[in-house]
Amino acid sequence: MDNTERTLIFNKAKEFVHEAGERIRKKIDDPRTIETKSNRNDLVTEMDQNTEKFFAEKIKEEFPEHLLFGEEGFGDDIKDLTGTVWIVDPIDGTMNFVHQKRNFAISVGIYTDGIGEVGIIYDVMQDVMYTALREGGAYKNGEKLAELTYKKPIEESIIALNTTWLLPENPHIDHIGVGNLVKTIRSTRSYGSAALELVYVAEGILDGYLTMSLMPWDIAAGRIIIEEVGGIVTTADGLELDMLNRTSMMASHPQIHSGVIEEFVTLKK
Repeated sequence: MDNTERTLIFNKAKEFVHEAGERIRKKIDDPRTIETKSNRNDLVTEMDQNTEKFFAEKIKEEFPEHLLFGEEGFGDDIKDLTGTVWIVDPIDGTMNFVHQKRNFAISVGIYTDGIGEVGIIYDVMQDVMYTALREGGAYKNGEKLAELTYKKPIEESIIALNTTWLLPENPHIDHIGVGNLVKTIRSTRSYGSAALELVYVAEGILDGYLTMSLMPWDIAAGRIIIEEVGGIVTTADGLELDMLNRTSMMASHPQIHSGVIEEFVTLKK
């Protein structure tokens, strides 16, 4: 994808995201239709579904050759990332959307032949948009984010993680290693939206984000934004991310990434 095409797609994507965000804000206090998916905490609302349908229609109208890889069933049957694929999470942080009416985001990552070209994450209620173009840096409401080049020891780090990873019965990771990580670092946080936690790493508000179970639409945009400021995004055991299936993830400041994985992360087989 050349710069002219990338910029055209980027500008249209921003328009779509802003319009989708405005639609959500206007209806934020409407009665909700809430259903569950994989478990009682995996929520979906009519707003998730309507927003993804909005993106599906806009993308097909403006870019009929592009594909949509989405969470709510309005996208294409994606087997690989050949061509240009929009990976969309219409509302990342649905539980926050339902219970708090804030702390959720629209996430759009645009990939061409598997390469991340455009990343957009929009904090809808705060009207804050994080964006990135490949090799063009990352921005927050048009202000360029600084690269993650400052010194960052693990002991002075704040890392986002779900407290369930500290439980012995969790199926993904040795809880003792996570417990030792929590004892070593300065503090932990959990915001309930992977997209927001990823951009907070890019912004330097967080130093890392460790999770055991995300889908590509949770990761796609944030990965591009973090990598544009020099951060590192891999699986929790340091391997290349699978952008088609559920995966673990460690996203962080480059100075702590390998140390966290090597010292504290032991995945269960």
